[in-house]
Parts: sequence; C-alpha cells; structure tokens
Amino acid sequence: MGYFPLQSAGGCSFPQSSSSAAMESLSPSLLPLYPSLKFTSLRRPSSISTSAPALLSSPTLASATSPRRKAPTQASRERSARPSRRQTPSPPPPPIVLTADAAEAPPPVAAKKVLIPIGYGTEEMEAVVLIDVLRRAGASVTVASVEPQLQIEASGGVKLVADVSISECCDEVYDLVALPGGMPGSARLRDCEILRKIMSKQAEGQRLYGAICAAPAVTLLPWGLLKRKQTTCHPAFFDKLPTFWAVKSNIQVSGELTTSRGPGTSFLFALSLVEQLFGESVAAEVGQSLLMHEANDHSKNIEFNKAEWVVDHTPRVLIPIANGCEDIEMVTIVDILRRAKVDVVVASVERNLQILASQGTKIVADKLIGEAAETSYDLIILPGETAGSDRLHKSRILKNLLEEQNLAGRVYGAICSSPAILHRQGLLKDKRVTAHPSVANNLACEGMDGAKVVIDGKVITSSGLASVTDFALAIISKLFGHGRARSVAEGLVFEYPRS
Repeated sequence: MGYFPLQSAGGCSFPQSSSSAAMESLSPSLLPLYPSLKFTSLRRPSSISTSAPALLSSPTLASATSPRRKAPTQASRERSARPSRRQTPSPPPPPIVLTADAAEAPPPVAAKKVLIPIGYGTEEMEAVVLIDVLRRAGASVTVASVEPQLQIEASGGVKLVADVSISECCDEVYDLVALPGGMPGSARLRDCEILRKIMSKQAEGQRLYGAICAAPAVTLLPWGLLKRKQTTCHPAFFDKLPTFWAVKSNIQVSGELTTSRGPGTSFLFALSLVEQLFGESVAAEVGQSLLMHEANDHSKNIEFNKAEWVVDHTPRVLIPIANGCEDIEMVTIVDILRRAKVDVVVASVERNLQILASQGTKIVADKLIGEAAETSYDLIILPGETAGSDRLHKSRILKNLLEEQNLAGRVYGAICSSPAILHRQGLLKDKRVTAHPSVANNLACEGMDGAKVVIDGKVITSSGLASVTDFALAIISKLFGHGRARSVAEGLVFEYPRS
C-alpha cells in the first residue's frame, strides 16, 4: 500500500512517488521498520525501615535486653491470680500502611470517546477502517446512524448496523468526531441537523474533528467548518474547496481538523487520528498490528504457474463471513470488487444474516450460506482473523463448496489467517502461498515473507490487513486486466504501478 505524508498547517505537499519518503514525513513513530517500543516502569519507593519501638516489641529482642528477675514467690503468684479491679486498656489499632504497589497505582484514565456517523451511501471502507483502527488503539467508538433506522446500505452495497441513532449523541462530549465520505453518504451527513450541531460544538470547543473523501467539501464546507483551514479531499471534489486553502496532499492536519483524500488513504487517516489522540508510540503499535511495515516496503505481487482467470460472463464471487471475521478485510474486498462490476455475494455461515466482526462492527450478509450454495462461483475468497477463520472452518456447507471449487478448476483464495483453512482441507498441496505471520510458519511459506500477494495457478493468498487493497486489485487484474485495476485504484486514490 502506498504511504503519503501527514501535512501540518504550515505548508502543503503533493503526492510523492516514493512511498517510503512519504511515510517518513507522517511521523517518526510510523517508519517502515517500526522499532520496538521501550517502556520505562516507575521506580518503586525505598522500603520503609522498621522503627525502634517496633523492633523493641519483638519478643526475641525484648528477652535479650530485659534485666534478670527473681523467681516469683507463692504470695506473688496468689496476688497475680486474683482478678484486677483495673481494666486493661485495649491495644491500639494497627497502623494503615500503603504498600509500594498501592502508592504507585495511577488513577483510572477515561477512554477517549470517538463518534463516527454513517448514513445511506457512506463509503464502507472509510467507515470500517476508522472504526477498526481507532478501537484497536483503545478508543471508545460510537457508530451513529443519521437515518431513521440503524441499518444502512453503504455506497458499495455493504450493509452496516450502527450502535445508536445520532439523536442519542447530541448531549455527549467527544474527543474526536470523524466523518467517512462517499456519495450520497456525505450529503446525508450534511443534511442531518443534529450532526451539524455536534460538529459545530466540536469545532468551537477546539476538540479534534476530521473528514475524508467527499465529506470535507460536501459536508464540512457548507457548515462553515473549513474557514482558515488548509484542507484536502477526493480529487473529484477538490475544485469545490476554497482555492487559497485547498491542498493536494493525501493527509492534511490544520489545527484540530484532519482531512484526507479517499479509501486508499483511509489507513493513514485513521493512524493520524490515533497519533493525535494517543501519541506516537500507540500509533506505531497499532501500525504494527496492521502489518503496515510490510505494505511500505518495495515488495511486489508474486505469481507462479500463470493461468487465465478470464470468464465469458460477469464474474461471480462468494465472500463467506462469520462472527469474529476481520471487518476491514471483508469490507475492502467486497467494496473494491464491486467497483470493478463484479457480482459479489456476501454469505453468513452463522444462523443469522447479521454478524459481529472482530472489532465490533456489525455487518449484514446478503444471504445465508445454505442459500448461497445453490449457485456456483468463479471465485471463493475467505477473509481472515483467527476467531472468524475457526468458525468458517466449521461450516460443512463451505467445506463442500471449496472442495467443488477445487475439483472444477475454479479460483479460490484466502487472506490473513484463513489460508490455514485451505491448508486443513488439503487445498494448498504443492501450492506456494503467503499468510499472516502468526500462521505462515505452519504453511511452508518459505521465501514468501516479503510478498504482498502470492498467486499460484488458481489460488491467491495475502498476508493481511495492510495488503488487502493490493489483494483485491490483483483479483481485478487477473479477471479484467491491468487497465481495469489501475482505473479502480485511481478512484480509491491508491498508489498502483503503471505496468
């Protein structure tokens, strides 16, 4: 995946051909190699020495220092046996001592509160990347619908379910409000009066707010929230921005406002917001979990045993999903393939159409797997994440579909941890593949570590999150040719090779 510079309000920059150079300008914490984070623990206070009175109360020490006494007489024994009229005073309560651990315990820190509004026609990649990445960083993210209902259909046809209605958010104070783009999603956000008031209050309070793709020009500009702010947006809406303040950079930070260009820059947009909320070290840690260092290197797609994937009809692709599946991977693949006019069916292997993805995103499938199995597919692609992969592996219907796919010589593939499913079913025999580092060692992926995407005949695999866009574009290139893939990449504002 290409990387682009994070731009401060002091100046502007234009897209660079060198992704590594652009990444360096984003933040020292997001350099390609992601050096290990160092944590310094608080020094414990010195142990408190025992006081002299306490030492003297020790039976051993008392016996060593007390003078020798004569043996008691019979009379003295009798006197001591009589009950005393004096009441023996109660011993003092023991002192309350704070241990070193208790003294060191920091006060609880409230989670950063983030609001992400969505509406009919919201760009699904941008929305889901924001939700996923910010939750990985530890933010308390609320997804709010500006529509009368919680379920919305995004611009690419993916069905998302919000957590709450926007009306429930008007009295809350947020550390960040971030707007995904897309059309007509950006217009639906613009026309929501409650959201306009929330965003105006956010700007007046000098708290963080951001927008990506069409949202800066279509949503924030009419609300007057771009005044004296250097701003970027999707190239298709760039001419709507005030000329003096328009900046052709992929990420633009101007005070409390952060803007970005499109789905292809959504990872960097989300990581920029993480850095502003939590600091550089957290942004670097989240970047590592996304495998961003792999996306920033100069590795390419690798293909072995080249085979034609071209079909004489609109390609049909099945994306099975389950609870715990990786939301970014499934949504990105569906979104990008549908941009290329591929007929994509999202099928749930659960009993319900709605599934809960790995980072809490609620997604509604098109069909249940049983109904989807009544049709044959040119490709079957498995999204990853360990919990979701395990549930996919347990589906007998999906297992039968994959076996039929292999016997018929049709294409199948997987990303992240899901190549392990194909391996368990014996569908990777004599195939060269790549996968997430957590499972790659079990799949004999020697020599494939640096590859974003590996194609071997009619099997395609990829390592995970940061390479998912490359993975989807590689499928388009095999189905329709490089020209179609490049055209889709331009719409995403994603850096893609010319040849």
